[in-house]
Amino acid sequence: MFCKPVCTITIIALLTGCTAKHVPEKVTATKSTAAPATSKPATVPKVIAVNDKAAKKNFDGRLYYDLNGHRYWRNYNDGKYYLFNKRMYTDSAFIPH
Repeated sequence: MFCKPVCTITIIALLTGCTAKHVPEKVTATKSTAAPATSKPATVPKVIAVNDKAAKKNFDGRLYYDLNGHRYWRNYNDGKYYLFNKRMYTDSAFIPH
């Protein structure tokens, strides 16, 4: 008694689920616009020039600028922004006067 409606619904679901309209079409080969897998990653510049108004100020007064996930710190001797490295903590050129 219970099996007959369940079996009927299952058979109908299987038959309608396998129709041609649900089968994905064959994908044709097209020219890809993405970069090839062998290409080198973009290089990160070591030095950038930034207007000081666009830069942010750290808690100790030093200016920094974030670009594409990299942080650049201002050199107070030449006014350029250099990619972060550990020597900047002790270098007097990166400490505001």
